[in-house]
Amino acid sequence: MKKSNIITIVLVIIGIQFSFSQVKDENIGSEVVNIVKPYTPTISDAFKVKETPVLEDEEEQKKEPIQYNIFSFPVASTFTPAKGKAAGVDKTEKEKLYNNYATLGFGNYPTINAELFITQNLSRSNYVGGMLRHLSSQGGIKDLVLDDKYYNTSLDVTYGVRERDLSWNVDLGVKNQIYNWYGLPTETIVFDDATINSIDSKQSYNTIALGGKMTLKDGLFNEASMQFKRFSDGLNSGENRFFIKPNFDFEVMNQKIKADFVVDYVGGSFERMLNIDSELKYSTIIAGMKPSILYQQDDLSVQIGAGVFYATAKINGESDGKIFIYPNVKASYKLVGDILVAYAGAEGNLQQNSYADFVEENAFVSPTLLVAPTDNKYDIYAGLKGKLANSVAFNVRASYLNQDDKALFVSNEYNPTFANTEGYAYGNSFGVVYDNITTLSLFGELKADFSKNVTFGINGTYNNYSSDTQAEAWNLPQLKVGTTVDFDINEKWYAGANVFFVGERKDLITKQELIFPVPSFVQETVTLDSYFDLNAHVGYKYNARLTAFLKGNNLANQQYNRWANFPVQGIQVLLGANYKFDF
Repeated sequence: MKKSNIITIVLVIIGIQFSFSQVKDENIGSEVVNIVKPYTPTISDAFKVKETPVLEDEEEQKKEPIQYNIFSFPVASTFTPAKGKAAGVDKTEKEKLYNNYATLGFGNYPTINAELFITQNLSRSNYVGGMLRHLSSQGGIKDLVLDDKYYNTSLDVTYGVRERDLSWNVDLGVKNQIYNWYGLPTETIVFDDATINSIDSKQSYNTIALGGKMTLKDGLFNEASMQFKRFSDGLNSGENRFFIKPNFDFEVMNQKIKADFVVDYVGGSFERMLNIDSELKYSTIIAGMKPSILYQQDDLSVQIGAGVFYATAKINGESDGKIFIYPNVKASYKLVGDILVAYAGAEGNLQQNSYADFVEENAFVSPTLLVAPTDNKYDIYAGLKGKLANSVAFNVRASYLNQDDKALFVSNEYNPTFANTEGYAYGNSFGVVYDNITTLSLFGELKADFSKNVTFGINGTYNNYSSDTQAEAWNLPQLKVGTTVDFDINEKWYAGANVFFVGERKDLITKQELIFPVPSFVQETVTLDSYFDLNAHVGYKYNARLTAFLKGNNLANQQYNRWANFPVQGIQVLLGANYKFDF
């Protein structure tokens, strides 16, 4: 068909349709629509897109290595840095240390105090040293009827070797002491002049000691010490003591094990007893060990162990043996680092007593003592220690101590029927009694370094004693307080002071009730007054070698009795000098 014919037919059809639409009625009418089902839209399930999509490729493409190349080339510069110079620091002159010194001082009553210390290195590891001390007073305490002078002279010599893994030394010491039983109870007993003039109150003590110590830095064996001591007096009393104490320290499965061993012997004799003219002999052997294991984790440290001892004692031929077991537990916990540390423990031990130890504590004992060990059953304690500031440290502790056969000093009874005419038999000496004592103790201590030039310290102890058979815990004070302060005034001058306070004590003394026709005597409990003692010193450094000093003791001039009927000296002043030197 031709193209022109097709176009003609299309135009005719469109024209016919247009004519019909013009004739049709414009009102299209209305119809009703019925909705069979309401429209309910739906939402397809949502799928979370994974943050890390899983690659389904059979083979992942490897990262191409990236190489960095720096193309450097020199650049001309005319900058020249200035040469640095350290800032100046003011250096203090290093104080020269001297190996030797000598001290000499003189005071009232008249008093002499002298010391000489010498040490010399024989080689890089060997050395020798010696110390000579002397302190004496001619006495002069007011209202005394017996001589009160005293002497104390000692010489100690040591030879030692210090090497990398081993150190040891050998010591030899000799000492001579002279005291007087000057505490005659003239206020409670009437003595005539003839009796007083017949009393020889002098007593002398002599000591010879030979000992040594060895220390190893590595290995199972850690340290050992030993000593033999011969102690005697001017009334034919004598005592021998020997001990050896090896210590072991090692690790097992990262736990520290420590074991302390001891063998301690003491034996001696007295020419007579106080009320019986018969010789008194005694001896005690103690052998034991105290193993313990140390556990440490973070801020906790615990040491757990026990002590086992065997002791055999002999008094005038009668012997007795016994086994003792003690706790050995200690623990500490850092509550706030080193600022606050809590600690606690329970410990016990068998304490060897000796005539020499009693004299060291009370030089006015009589040579008629019963010497026996003390059973320290347990000491349970707990406390806190730490710092209140960077320069202030403290320590507080509470403890409960249970002791059997604790030695107590008590005044000897005076009784003319004893037929003892020695210089100690007039109520002017002390004996030893044993009792079971429990002690509740509170202790506090504070130390402060206010600056490099000022230090201060104070401590106090309160004890509450309970005795078993004795009426009191004789001569044990309930309260003791001490304080010290030291300061450097300037480069040349320094000074310091200390004060200590001792509370009341109880003692048992002899009192005369009747004089005529027949004297009678009774024992009576007395209370010794509390006392405090103020001491101070000041020094002047003339140069690095020579220093002058002035010391004062009992500056408050307290007329107190350290022991019953034994008053102390009043104000004591000592002027002296110290000289340092090298060979």
